[in-house]
Amino acid sequence: MSRFLSKLEFVHFKDILSVFVMIAALPYALILKITRPNQWLICEDRNEARDNGYWLYRYIRQNHPEQDVVYAICKKAADYPKVRDLGKVISYGGYSHWAHYFAAKANISSQKGGKPNAAICYFLEVYLNRRPNRVFLQHGITINNPDFLYYKNTKMNLFICGAKKEYEYIRQTFGYPEKNLVYTGFSRFDGLHNLDIKERQLLIMPTWREWIATPSSKSKTLDNMEDFTTTEYYQRWSGLLHNETFIRMTKDADITVIFYPHRDMHPFLHHFQSDAPHITIASQKDYDVQALLKESAFLITDYSSIFMDFGYMQKPMIYYQFDEEKFRRGQYPEGYFSYRNNGFGPVCQTQEELLEQIENAIKNNLQNPEEYKKREEEFFLLRDQNNCARIYEEIQKRFGGHPVKGQNNE
Repeated sequence: MSRFLSKLEFVHFKDILSVFVMIAALPYALILKITRPNQWLICEDRNEARDNGYWLYRYIRQNHPEQDVVYAICKKAADYPKVRDLGKVISYGGYSHWAHYFAAKANISSQKGGKPNAAICYFLEVYLNRRPNRVFLQHGITINNPDFLYYKNTKMNLFICGAKKEYEYIRQTFGYPEKNLVYTGFSRFDGLHNLDIKERQLLIMPTWREWIATPSSKSKTLDNMEDFTTTEYYQRWSGLLHNETFIRMTKDADITVIFYPHRDMHPFLHHFQSDAPHITIASQKDYDVQALLKESAFLITDYSSIFMDFGYMQKPMIYYQFDEEKFRRGQYPEGYFSYRNNGFGPVCQTQEELLEQIENAIKNNLQNPEEYKKREEEFFLLRDQNNCARIYEEIQKRFGGHPVKGQNNE
């Protein structure tokens, strides 16, 4: 009950309005249930087609066109053209999304909140135990211990794992029935092969901070919330971008720097500036995150799970963790993975340490030390282009599928 009450803080008027859309969509859902009984519904964030959901949808449309599958995305999203010509696309969060959500044989998403309305669906799925056959593709490999991913708080029917150690940890800790977990690798890993790397491109990609992106009553206990530019997050990352030593080192080494924070921090992106010609502040609408990960030669991040994609490609990185205690207290408790003992690069807490490690990396010509290569090889036991195929087979095995003769967008 306490968890339910804490969720009420994040319920908005638009969530209440969505109830009426949901009710209006029920008759259409009944029709779909009869006419398209084996349909799958796939989505990610409302504005994205670039994560595990997109890669699985693309695979299905190209390799199993007989499978009835639809993709939900906002029609105004920059990624909409990527899926528009692949197959059936519906508008995210609207009448049709609700209808397909109730009718689908399998609801598949890379986001725990990937559904017509996260608040309402959470109540239906977890508290009323409605809308079964949900497949969680995940957005990133789980390395922490977030209780919101525990089975009692998700009731996910199929939880896709991207690494063997992750699978073992979730099976032992998160309370899922064993049949609900499977280690297949992530669908987007199929695209992390045959790389064309820009050998002098350095990518800076910090993750989000929940207490900043989604302010709550606890936010002010973690940071100065008077203005985004007063937060430690802004001060540290902006400080790096304006640091004269960093600018000089990267310029002298002919390194291009791309700064691209987590999508939930993009509403604050306009606060970040740089006058250095070789430093780019990259926006979500202009840059594809997976393309940046594939083409970049070196990564600086903090706790972002995208370092796993980089490690899968066996490329070098540095962790800049200036607010570790705060992050653990305000966002994710530590799980089985220790950045210092298991990580794929050195961990820095101060700007001085970070600059020293960057200088060492430049002297080493941005190469990946053997120590970290070995860790990456041991972590990713599956390294091939059959991840989508394995996931597709698991969903078929669990929930079944059915041919479709024609698809139209709505």
